[in-house]
Amino acid sequence: MNRISFNLKSVLLLSLFISVFHSAKSQNQQASGDKISLLFIGDIMGHDEQIWSAENRETHLYNYDDVFKYIKPVIGDADIAIANFEVTLAGPPYIGYPQFSSPADLAVACKNAGIDYLVTANNHAADRGKKGIISTINKLDSIGIPHTGTFLNSSTRDSLTPLMIHKNGASIALLNYTFSTNGIIVPEPVVVNMIDKELITKDVKKAEDKKADIIILFLHWGTEYDTIPLKSQTDLAEYFLSIGVDMVIGSHPHVLQKMVRIRNSVTGNDDVVVYSLGNFVSNQRKPKTDGGSMVRVEITKNSDRYSISNAGYYLTWVYTPIEKYRKKFFILSCSEFENKPDFFDRNDAFLLMKKFISDSRKLLNTQNINIKEYIFNGNSWVLNN
Repeated sequence: MNRISFNLKSVLLLSLFISVFHSAKSQNQQASGDKISLLFIGDIMGHDEQIWSAENRETHLYNYDDVFKYIKPVIGDADIAIANFEVTLAGPPYIGYPQFSSPADLAVACKNAGIDYLVTANNHAADRGKKGIISTINKLDSIGIPHTGTFLNSSTRDSLTPLMIHKNGASIALLNYTFSTNGIIVPEPVVVNMIDKELITKDVKKAEDKKADIIILFLHWGTEYDTIPLKSQTDLAEYFLSIGVDMVIGSHPHVLQKMVRIRNSVTGNDDVVVYSLGNFVSNQRKPKTDGGSMVRVEITKNSDRYSISNAGYYLTWVYTPIEKYRKKFFILSCSEFENKPDFFDRNDAFLLMKKFISDSRKLLNTQNINIKEYIFNGNSWVLNN
């Protein structure tokens, strides 16, 4: 073989390699673009101690960023993060239970932590009356956090329902409703979405008319501190799945309840129901209320349709050390810290987290269907299959 033919062959082989490399890279990029991860986050509350913890005593300004600093990487790893915002931003006086009003800085910290969307229909939505509902909506709008569940009036509700999320070519419809406003009447013209089968059925139809690839129903429901969902909840979930809802995500009990991933006999696709995510951050410290879960659901495009392709959960726990005579709040990913006793300021705090982990795994390992825990292996998160 002469040198000219050898060089020509080398050039052809190199060109073929480059072509194959770029083709594979393009296919990987396309595959990546066809998969979307959604992260669902439980109750974000604002008890008195949380407000005091976030206040700068000299400037009287508030900052909640530290609350999320350990959990922020997990949130940021998801394409879309959605949380239940269970306070009002009604302005001072800032007070916790029973009628919550937190500084808007709490919502700012949520955004800084990577939370993309908030749902606001819950039993504390009307804690500060009409002015509180209006103030919460306006402040979230000014911060730039899309939200749904409460509205300034019926016309804005009609125009903003469902909240459509567009990502990587997918259209995702988010709907949010509550079972109660703690007996507080919601005065016109403001609207708090209430759980009503007829109303929700109409809203699901609107989502279908908008060509939603995935429909998510975030419901505030159930019995506080009960780890087993009511039959009325399971019946509602079954009904909503039958009319086209892909995911039912629950909040309110302040403790964990079961998570199920089941095949829909009509569509042939998987559906997900999470009955209660538990508390994400609060000052509730009784057993089972001092933590919660984040549920990650992945959807993948097959042909022209997105469907659920994977689901798992992270256990989270609220660590409350005393720093400079002040109670602090840090949300921890349990699997990442369960073997780090030296991280904690006191051994009893570490043991409390371990008890929460043990109780939660005992419940979910028994009750869950096809949804496993994400475990941190030292470098990355993997499903504990």
